[in-house]
Amino acid sequence: MNKPMLPTLSEDLPEGDEWIYEVKYDGYRAFLKWTEEGIQLVSRNGQDLSSRFPELIEARREATPPDQFPLILDGEIVILNTPYQANFPLLQKRGRMSNNTTIQQRAVQRPATFMAFDLLENGEGLNSSAYTKRKQQLKKIIDTIGSQRVQYVEEFDDASVIRRLLHLHLGEGIVAKQKNSAYENGRTRKWLKYKQWRTVSGFLTSFNPQNEYYKMEIWNKDKRVPLGSFKHGLKSEQAQTLQTFFKEKGTNWRLAPSVCAAIHCLMAEDGEMREPVFDRFRFDLEPGDCTITNRDWDLLLFPNDVEITHPDKTLWPDMQFSKRDYLMYIRAVAPYMIPFIRGKKLTLIRYPHGVGDKSFFQKHRSDHAPNYVESWEEGDETFMISNGLSSLIWLSNQGALEFHIPFQKAGANDPDEIVFDLDPPNREEFYLAVTAAQLLKHLLDKLEVHCFVKTSGNKGMQIHIPIQEGSMTYDETRNFTKSLVDLLIKESPDLFTIERLKKKRGQRLYLDYVQHAEGKTIVSPYSARATSKGTVAAPVFWNEVTTDLNPEVFTIKNVIKRVQDFGCPFDQYDRLRRAQPIDVMKQLGG
Repeated sequence: MNKPMLPTLSEDLPEGDEWIYEVKYDGYRAFLKWTEEGIQLVSRNGQDLSSRFPELIEARREATPPDQFPLILDGEIVILNTPYQANFPLLQKRGRMSNNTTIQQRAVQRPATFMAFDLLENGEGLNSSAYTKRKQQLKKIIDTIGSQRVQYVEEFDDASVIRRLLHLHLGEGIVAKQKNSAYENGRTRKWLKYKQWRTVSGFLTSFNPQNEYYKMEIWNKDKRVPLGSFKHGLKSEQAQTLQTFFKEKGTNWRLAPSVCAAIHCLMAEDGEMREPVFDRFRFDLEPGDCTITNRDWDLLLFPNDVEITHPDKTLWPDMQFSKRDYLMYIRAVAPYMIPFIRGKKLTLIRYPHGVGDKSFFQKHRSDHAPNYVESWEEGDETFMISNGLSSLIWLSNQGALEFHIPFQKAGANDPDEIVFDLDPPNREEFYLAVTAAQLLKHLLDKLEVHCFVKTSGNKGMQIHIPIQEGSMTYDETRNFTKSLVDLLIKESPDLFTIERLKKKRGQRLYLDYVQHAEGKTIVSPYSARATSKGTVAAPVFWNEVTTDLNPEVFTIKNVIKRVQDFGCPFDQYDRLRRAQPIDVMKQLGG
């Protein structure tokens, strides 16, 4: 087995036509070797990882075998949060497991993916071929294999494009590769890696002369807690000055909170910093400025072109959720939320002074909005569109707590999704939404229609069906939804209704198929809601849709951890819109 070709760390990305760029995933570097006997995973150090990631070994059962053996791919084993963001802490836990039963459970709950970026063998050795040639062959092979567990790492010609993408997704870094480079064993400057550092600040507390590590702490309210340790990045004169300061001002190499410093790292949590490197002293900070809240804010890499105003303003009084809490949620959820709102005319519900105070709808772009808040002109109206991070943060900073979107892209005549809105009479009858969702899922499964479900963030639920734009008209989607709704009402007329007047519904759930029409809107997946508890329109997994489901547990304070721990229930949304049985759906609608 080859030894891996390793990139050299660079402070900047090289520019020029001879370079292409790839996302650097935060995972385990490995080779995937596929022979007639099966698949084997081998780490960069020669360790067999196959037993730790059985879902990758089993990928051959669902995949189309390669035409030639052996096939050797170079890549990264990752657990993906988003297409460009990997979850290294979860992967690390998987890598340390030895119990086969536990490993199998985790492989199902949160499967790993092999992100292939190079091709070393395809029946013959390809090390001497140019990198672009190897990539072309690799792309064909990955497309032929057709497994979600083995994916292709795409390349970018424009460094600025991949920078924006990496920033949005809070990815680890970028690898620049010379297009004509052959595959070499060991470290090389033909591949250069650029890290997307987070920079966190803390105060120095101790120095260990034996291993030359400095420890740092921050404040968690009125308690000092570890930030982590570092040793790299100090220039020799800086290290000497700092050690002299410890001797003169400290006791036994321990120091009272006084000297603050900024540290580059990839992550900082649970008292540890990942790959810490000293950046600079922060003489502009007092130790009291180094808090866990500021650490978490700095880790999120907010865009520099958005001015944050009144971050301590309370937006959800009952929960004491501040605008800072909300903006941190929006920043973290942006990679999950933007794919659903991109290219669509927004309708916002703004609460400038928080829930319980005055609110208003806004669908037209403000004259004072910055250029990065995109617009869409129709007649004499100018609508808002948010395609990027800065616009999403700016609108949220303006008090936009709810983001509602139409069913089609701006300028399109046809929808790109179908949504069933399940609206019970009140929160106490949420179980009716669960019952309706279960019945619809049963019907849609029979039709082999791929569907997704989310809480509305209020008292109901919504079932989303992705379709390709132009595959169905609004009339056709309405006929389809009405046919299924009619079946539910025929089966349980005491539970469900299509009566639009609330006073005539009684305690029945309203099946709102009329809402799915041009000009109508639905709350976006992952949008916050102006409820007393700061809830979110949260995508959920179908196995969660039971009588135990409580929509009030999904709030701006816990949804991010949820998607990182368990994955996004809508992660296959875009892929499956191309796999819908459109003819069957049209036929059902008559």
